[in-house]
Amino acid sequence: MSKTAIKVTQVSKIYKLYDSPSARLRDALGLSRGKNCREHQALQGVDLEVKKGETIGIIGTNGSGKSTLLKIITGVIAPTSGEVEVAGRISALLELGAGFNQEYTGIENVYLQGTMMGFSREEIAAKMEDILDFADIGEFVNQPVKTYSSGMFVRLAFAVAINIEPEILIVDEALSVGDVFFQAKCYRKFEEFKELGKTILFVSHDLSSITKYCDRAILLNRGVKVMEGTPKEAVDQYKMALVEQKEAERLQNTALWKPSDSGEKWRERISINPETLEYGDKQAEIIDFAIVDETGKLSNVIEKGTQFTIKMKVLFHEDVTEPIFAFTLKNLMGIELTGTNTMLEKEMLEPVKAGGVRTVSFTQKMTLQGGEYLLSFGCTGYEKEEFKVHHRLYDVCSLGVVSEKNTVGYFDLESVVEIEG
Repeated sequence: MSKTAIKVTQVSKIYKLYDSPSARLRDALGLSRGKNCREHQALQGVDLEVKKGETIGIIGTNGSGKSTLLKIITGVIAPTSGEVEVAGRISALLELGAGFNQEYTGIENVYLQGTMMGFSREEIAAKMEDILDFADIGEFVNQPVKTYSSGMFVRLAFAVAINIEPEILIVDEALSVGDVFFQAKCYRKFEEFKELGKTILFVSHDLSSITKYCDRAILLNRGVKVMEGTPKEAVDQYKMALVEQKEAERLQNTALWKPSDSGEKWRERISINPETLEYGDKQAEIIDFAIVDETGKLSNVIEKGTQFTIKMKVLFHEDVTEPIFAFTLKNLMGIELTGTNTMLEKEMLEPVKAGGVRTVSFTQKMTLQGGEYLLSFGCTGYEKEEFKVHHRLYDVCSLGVVSEKNTVGYFDLESVVEIEG
């Protein structure tokens, strides 16, 4: 491995999915009778060799195994089978805020991260000026990080990651929350790293960044490495695969919009967050939901600039006089970016009797930047002017946006540029 920084050989990862925490505990204690879990193959026989000094992009839709692969390479999780060899010190930004203590100040978290990476307090202090200069968040370094905006958070996290003298830098979508000037600063650092012979692994939904900054790219789909080649070849293959997938499933649209004879629900075709926050009086209950792309296919990956629909189906267990249906989209830091409800849209529903079912669709154009987002649903209402929460599902599933061009911030204003003279 003299010229190889990372070598992944036939790596597979199988997750066990349990219906409840108690089922997981029984299995861990060896008290289960028979099989009480489902298996999900996140990666299957993946091979990857990264040469020292290369910048490699990894692309694929949600659930393709990108983040799982990076976590295995960094040693956060172990593969079910296969081998990983790494030559060099790794610094990774896998999940924004991972390893940070929300109650500590920025300075305290720098020391915490440095200590976890094996540096002494004196060594961290010697790097502190470079870290703070790069982060450029001013006096906020003396405030608890729980008070930070997502932009300040990523500035500090990235500043720590690149200033601990890594030989291999791994970044998973974290830069998508930084402003365009900070992103440019980070990419300049990427170029500096490459000139120093360091290695970068880079995951992003921003296909333009993959094409611009990477030497090679690999495409993952449902845990399998589909291809590797130049960034343009991988991006073109990715877009072709999306088109072919949509065409192949176009004829299934009618079936997708209706419950099957077996009682299958829309939500069964979406990866659900096992840590969904759910509450409410359940006078009305959200029994199903879906994300539908412009072709009518159920999918939690939407192309930027296309029309998509968010659907929710609600069963009323009691009479409700003024029901309100809502959805919101958050970033991975939990900040609400957008959303709406039937009251704001001036689509007020008539009273619904117990036993009634209502299906509500919200159709709009996707203008969020490429990246990962969290979707929440709610059914609320008023009873004699008192606000009631009937059922809420917070962060119930992810919604990925694939983009060929990202602009500043979270939304694209779709500006038209004209240059005269």
